[in-house]
Amino acid sequence: MTQYVGAIDQGTTGTRFMVFDHSGQVVANAYEKHEQIYPEPGWVEHDAMEIWENTKTVIQQALSESGTDPEQLDAIGVTNQRETTVVWDRDTGRPVHNALVWQDRRTTDRVEEIQEAGKVEEIREKTGLECDAYFSATKTEWILDNAEPLKMQSSRGGDLRDRARAGELVMGTIDSWIIYNLTGNHITDVTNASRTMLYNIRDLEWDDDLLDEFNVPKEMVPEVRPSSDDDYYGHTDPDGFLGSEVPVAGALGDQQAALFGQTCFDEGDAKNTYGTGSFYLMNTGTDAVASDHGLLTTIGFQMSGEPVQYALEGSIFITGAAIEWLEDIDLITNAAQTAELAKAVDSTDGVYMVPAFTGLGAPHWDGRARGTIVGMTRGTEKEHLVRAVLESIAYQTRDIAEAMEADSGVETTSLRVDGGAVKNNFLCQLQSDILQTEIVRPVVDETTALGSAYAAGLAVGYWETIDELRDNWQIDREFVPEVDATAVDKKYDRWGDAVERSKDWAQDEGDE
Repeated sequence: MTQYVGAIDQGTTGTRFMVFDHSGQVVANAYEKHEQIYPEPGWVEHDAMEIWENTKTVIQQALSESGTDPEQLDAIGVTNQRETTVVWDRDTGRPVHNALVWQDRRTTDRVEEIQEAGKVEEIREKTGLECDAYFSATKTEWILDNAEPLKMQSSRGGDLRDRARAGELVMGTIDSWIIYNLTGNHITDVTNASRTMLYNIRDLEWDDDLLDEFNVPKEMVPEVRPSSDDDYYGHTDPDGFLGSEVPVAGALGDQQAALFGQTCFDEGDAKNTYGTGSFYLMNTGTDAVASDHGLLTTIGFQMSGEPVQYALEGSIFITGAAIEWLEDIDLITNAAQTAELAKAVDSTDGVYMVPAFTGLGAPHWDGRARGTIVGMTRGTEKEHLVRAVLESIAYQTRDIAEAMEADSGVETTSLRVDGGAVKNNFLCQLQSDILQTEIVRPVVDETTALGSAYAAGLAVGYWETIDELRDNWQIDREFVPEVDATAVDKKYDRWGDAVERSKDWAQDEGDE
């Protein structure tokens, strides 16, 4: 009986389960969307119970449709939307509130308090992160301050912090929520812990001062393990929905999983993932490189018994979501149309779109920036707007690439790309032109799921070495610049002007 490795890829808009063979090829694949909940402007929530139900559904569907028996799974890995935060009752498994999504901006005021108190540098030094509502610390604090557990069908009322101190309530990012439901164990991996703004990435432990600052009881944080764990996180219940006892042995936040899946195992290797947002990561080896240009220092991955490998990261909040926005307002009917429409015009005719719908991430870090379209005239047509949205994705990536080169001293000569948007050849060519560098697209572009499968498979011996993974990596297509650098630089300078127009827009409560 042929053996495989499964990967749960729990993303911002949906949940996927994929099964991979030894060559890294996809054997089975199922996907289910979940609801995006917007209680107020700038607030974004998910129903964690819906996510878990969808997880079970896609696992069963993928196995059934491919004729794969659960016994054929040597291991399961987990990858997840990072920073999105759940607080739940340890005994009942019921969340006390909807999950607060990484895009959620409701804690911007709290972040500004911390900034005004002069604590930003201390937080950056310990966590490698900018102090921002993006991360889990202020989200957990908000849930403990504001959740109404009886409305969320939690078994008991009472003060949430007292219950957390008593060990009754726990918190975690979505990987931790999935692992808990799969195995009954409260565990996260180093990459996800590094995104909470509560974890010291140099000492590799939960930071008591930060837990105190955000009033998060230490009793509620998960145990932190390597991304690929020879000791396993646990096993699925043989009497549960899967009907088999499968080791759960690997976890990585989605962007680190893509770094791993792209086999960026060496210092200087870089990738950019184009999903709801875009995330550009460069492996910096065992050195946690501090950024002077608005990037994050984060944990890239950790293998069992080996040192942590760090990464520099540029987090762009809205890229693929800007294409979804075009659908929402009926300018397009599907994402594939964007290339056709954008190619119908030679340029944007001076139009720039800055998709700061949930603020600006790296390298600007402006939680009050908002989406902006500038340069329109009476002659502006749909095609110009669509092209401006695609160009905004490429320009934001160049913002990160320039910051990355300045921090690392490493010039980007080739960038590995993945994610749903890279199926768009026009976007890949546009990215190559605007970056003035080679863009390399692999055959398997679902590298996020592949990375978590690799982590789990290495832990159980399905793959013996990372050299086997390197051998699996294959190029689908390479894109090289076709436009003169001088012309690109001129347009890029104008992009900077457009970004400035978007900053600090949401100043009043009514704007939030």
